[in-house]
Amino acid sequence: MAEGYTPMVVTNVQVVEGKASELNFTLAPLAADTPAAAAAAGAVTSKPPTATTTTTATPASPTENTAAHTGNDGGGAIPENSGSETSAESGSSTSGSAADPASPPAGGGAGAGSGSGTVATEPVEPEDFRHHHYQDMMLFLLKYSAKCPAITHLYSVGKSVEGRELYVMEISDNPGMHEPGEPEFKYIGNMHGNEVVGRELLLNLIEYLCRNYGVDPEVTLLVNSTRIHIMPSMNPDGYEKGREGDVRGYAGRNNSNNYDLNRNFPDQYTTITEPRQPETIAVMNWLRSYPFVLSANLHGGSLVVNYPYDDDPAGRTQYSKSPDDEVFKMVARAYSEENVLMHNGHPCEKLYPSEFFKDGITNGAKWYNVPGGMQDWNYVNTNCFEVTIELGCVKYPHASDLRSYWEQNRRALLRYMHQVHKGVKGMVIDLTDGTGIPNATISVDGINHHVRTYKDGDYWRLLAPGVYNITATAQGYSPMRITVSVQEKEAMEVNFRLPRLGGAGGLSGGEGSDPVTRGAAELADQEFQGFIRRLSIGSGLDQLILDTSATATQGSLSYHNYQGLSEFMRGLNLNFPKIVSLRNLGQSWEYRTIWALEISNNPDVPEPSKPKIRFMAGIHGNAPVGTELLLEFATYLCMNYGKNPAITRLINETRIIIVPSINPDGRQQAREQQCNSTLGKTNARGKDLDTDFFGNASQRVVEAQPETRAVMDLILEKGYTLSVALDGGSVLATYPYDKPVQSVENEETLKYLAKVYADNHPTMPGDTGCPGESTTMNGGFLRAAEKHSHMGSMKDFSMDFGHCPEITVYTSCCLFPPADRLAALWAENRKPLLRMLVEVHKGVRGVVRDKSGKPIVGAMIVLNGGVRVFTSEGGYFHALLAPGSHNIEAVAEGYQQQRQEVIVSAYQAAMSIVIEFDMDNRIFGLPREFVVATAAASMTALIVTACIIWCVCSAKSNRQKDGFHRLRQQHDYDDEIHLTSMGSKKSLLSHEFQDDSESEEDTLYANKM
Repeated sequence: MAEGYTPMVVTNVQVVEGKASELNFTLAPLAADTPAAAAAAGAVTSKPPTATTTTTATPASPTENTAAHTGNDGGGAIPENSGSETSAESGSSTSGSAADPASPPAGGGAGAGSGSGTVATEPVEPEDFRHHHYQDMMLFLLKYSAKCPAITHLYSVGKSVEGRELYVMEISDNPGMHEPGEPEFKYIGNMHGNEVVGRELLLNLIEYLCRNYGVDPEVTLLVNSTRIHIMPSMNPDGYEKGREGDVRGYAGRNNSNNYDLNRNFPDQYTTITEPRQPETIAVMNWLRSYPFVLSANLHGGSLVVNYPYDDDPAGRTQYSKSPDDEVFKMVARAYSEENVLMHNGHPCEKLYPSEFFKDGITNGAKWYNVPGGMQDWNYVNTNCFEVTIELGCVKYPHASDLRSYWEQNRRALLRYMHQVHKGVKGMVIDLTDGTGIPNATISVDGINHHVRTYKDGDYWRLLAPGVYNITATAQGYSPMRITVSVQEKEAMEVNFRLPRLGGAGGLSGGEGSDPVTRGAAELADQEFQGFIRRLSIGSGLDQLILDTSATATQGSLSYHNYQGLSEFMRGLNLNFPKIVSLRNLGQSWEYRTIWALEISNNPDVPEPSKPKIRFMAGIHGNAPVGTELLLEFATYLCMNYGKNPAITRLINETRIIIVPSINPDGRQQAREQQCNSTLGKTNARGKDLDTDFFGNASQRVVEAQPETRAVMDLILEKGYTLSVALDGGSVLATYPYDKPVQSVENEETLKYLAKVYADNHPTMPGDTGCPGESTTMNGGFLRAAEKHSHMGSMKDFSMDFGHCPEITVYTSCCLFPPADRLAALWAENRKPLLRMLVEVHKGVRGVVRDKSGKPIVGAMIVLNGGVRVFTSEGGYFHALLAPGSHNIEAVAEGYQQQRQEVIVSAYQAAMSIVIEFDMDNRIFGLPREFVVATAAASMTALIVTACIIWCVCSAKSNRQKDGFHRLRQQHDYDDEIHLTSMGSKKSLLSHEFQDDSESEEDTLYANKM
C-alpha cells in the first residue's frame, strides 16, 4: 500500500529455494481515470527466475579444453582453439529474456505467468480505432508519452520534405538509454503513404503496450527485456495525399518529391541514381545510431511476409538467397503463423487469383525485384535483420475495418517481437581489465554475414536452432572460437574474453633505469591507459558530456565578427591565465591579427613528451561555423578545467592549439544565412588560401599570402601529432591528399582518423551527403581529392612539410547558417571534437636514445616503410597509427638502424617505448668486423701475390742472364781466333758486349782497362 493509491494483496506467492521470487506491485491511483486503470489495481506480475545458458570463453591450457552447460534447454558450448586455447565456463543465471511463448487462448496473455504468483487478467485492448492524420497522430503520441512516462520516450529522427517530424516512440523499462545485453527492436510503418494499415496498427500497439505494462505478464516481460522503437509513419507527406477506400491506387504512395522511398536506399547490386530523399537520409542515420537486432517494415496491398534478398544480381525475378536465409524464414513464419489468413497462403484471391505463398512467406526477389529497398540495406549495412510485412489487400481501408486488422495481427505483432530473443547473445570482453570491446566482429562458420559488438561490447546474433562454430575477433586481440548449440527457446548467452596481442600494446617499458622509478612510471602509465580506454569505449564520452552539461554555455550561440572574436579570446586568456595563452601568429592583408590560443597546464612551456594537437578553422571566411565551434570548444574546456576530472586530465596531458580564424578579412565580407554564396571565401586579395600552401619554391609562382605564411610557420614548428581543420558546405570528414596522387602513404591511418570523427558525429556516417552533392560517401568520410582535387592545400602542406596528419571536417551543409542553428551544430560536433583529444593519445610514442642514455634529437622514425616523423627535444616522438600491427624503423646518423613491430589498439593509449641505438660500426653498410677481416685477408692475399710475382720474375731474370753469358763466351772464343790489332779481351768486351746488368765495379774496372 501507498498513500494516494489503491492497496493490493497477492496470495499464493511461491518461494523457491535459493532464488528470490520477483514480486512487482502496480498500484492504481485512487482517482483512476478509466475503468481499465481501476481494474489494473487488482493485477500484479511476478517474474520467476528463468534459467539461461551462459558460456564464457577465456584463455586456458590445452588440457582445459572442456565444456559444461546448465539450463532448462539443454544447450551446450564447446570451445575450440583459434589463436589461443579456450575453455568454456557456464552457469545458470536469472534472465530477463523473453522466450517465445506459445500462443495463448483468445484474449491474449492470460496464463502466461501461471505458477508464478501472478493474478491473471485479460489484457486491456486499444480503444482508438480510426485514421490519424499528422496532427492527430502527433497528439496521440504526445498523449501516451505523457501517460506512460516511466516506459516511453518520444523522439524524432528527422523531417520529411514538407517539414513533418518523423516521430519514434521508444518503449522500454529504461527509456532513453541502451542497456548492455538488452536487444533493440523496431517497427516502421507507412513507408508508402497510401498504405495506412501499418500506421494505425503501430499506434494501436503503442496504446496496447502502454496500458498493459504491469498488467499483462507478456507485455511486461517484453518491455522489461527489450528496447522497442516504433515509427508509425516514415512518409507523413504521402499519407496526407492518400484517400480512404483506395484499394490498389498510387495517390500518396511516394513522398512529396514523387520518389518511392522503398527504391531510394543504396543497393548492393544496382546503382540507385535518384537523389537520396530527406526521409531516407533520416532513417539511414537513425539505423546507424542504434544497435537494432530485428525489424519489420509494414506495408499494404497483399498479405505475406517478404524476406531478403529483395533483388537479384542479374535483375531477374528468382529466389535471391541471403546468407541468413534460415533465420529469415524462421522469423517470417513466426509472424505468419499467428495470422490465419496470411498463413493460408492465398491472399487477395479476387485481386490476384494466381498468387500463392507457402506458409504466408516469400523471398522478395522470387516475388518481384525491388532494387533500393530498405530491408536489404538494413541487413547488408547494419546488424539488423528486417522483413517486409504486407498486412492486407486493401491499401487504405475504411476506418470501420481497422479493429478487425488489429484482431488479426495483435498476436503476430507480439510474437514477432519475441524473435529478437533468439540465437546467441553476450559480451566480448578484454581479458586484462574486464571491460567490453566495442566493434568486435562475431562471425559464424558457414554464414557469410557478421555482426559487430556495440559500445559496451555487447552483441546479439540471430540464429536458427542448430550447432554453430562462433568466432569473436577484435583488432589488437587474439581471436577466440566456441562451438555452441542453439536451442528453440531463448538466446544462449556466450561471452568471449579475448587476450591482448603483445601484452598491453607496447614494446618496451618505461624510461627510467631505476626499478622504483620505472615501477611508478609503469603504474602511472597503466592508470592513464585505463583512463583513455574508458573514454574510448561504451558510453564513456557520452557520460562525460552528461557530467559537464551543467557548465555548458547558457543560451544560444552567436556569431563573432573580428573585434568580437579578438575580445573573446583575450577574455579567455585573462580569465584562465593558468591554462590559456594567447599568441599573435601574424596579420592579414587588412592588418587583422591571426590569433592562436594554447590550452595546457603549462602554456608556452615546451613539453615534448606530451602530444600536441592543432584545431584550425576559418580558412574560408564564408564558412564561419567552424570558428564558432572552436570558440565554444575552448570555452567548454576552460569552464570544466578543475571541475570535471576527465577534462582536467585531458588538458594536463595534452598541448591544445586553437586557431579559430585563418581568414579574418574574408569573414568580415561574408553574410549570415548565405548557404551557397562565395562572398568572403577568399582573402582581401581574392586568393583562396587553401590553394596557397606550397613548400617548394619551384611550385610557388608568387609570394605566399600573409595569412598563409603565418599558418605555415605554425605548422613548421613541428611537434604536432594531429591537426583538425573545420570547414563548411557539407557534412563529412576528409583525409589527405587534396592533390591528385596515385597512392597515399599511411592511408589506413588517415582514413581511420577521419572515420573516428565521422563515427562520433550523429549524422555524418549516414552515407547521405547534402542536397545536390554528387559525391558518394562511404560512412561519412573520404579522401579529399575525391571531393575536390586541388593543389596547395593546408592539409597537404601539413602532411608533407609538417609531418603531421590533418583531417578536414565539413560541419554544415549551409556555409553560413542562421545563428540559431549554432547550438545544434555544437551539440553534433562536441563529442567528435572531444574524441580527437582522446585519439591524439593513441598510436605509438617513445624516446630514442643511445646506450649511454643520451637522447637523440632529429632521429627519423619511418612508419611501415613510408611516412616519416622526427624526434624532438629529449628524443621524444609520437605517431598516430590505425589499429593493427605496424613496422617501425628508427634511423639516426652514426648509429645502427633499429627495427621493431608494434601493435596498436583502437581503445588504448600509446604505450611508451624506448629505442636504444648502438654506435654505427658499419662500413659501406657492412659490419665493421666483417669489413676489417675482409680487408686483412685481401691485404694478405695482395702481399703473397706480390711475393710470388717477384720470385717468378727474379727466377726468369736469372735464366736470361745465364743464357746470355753462355752466348758471350762463344763470341769470346771466336774473337780470340780473329783478333789481330785490338787490345785485350777486357777492352773488347767492355766496348762491344757490355751487359746492363753488370755491377758498377765491373764497369769501373772495364773503363780503367
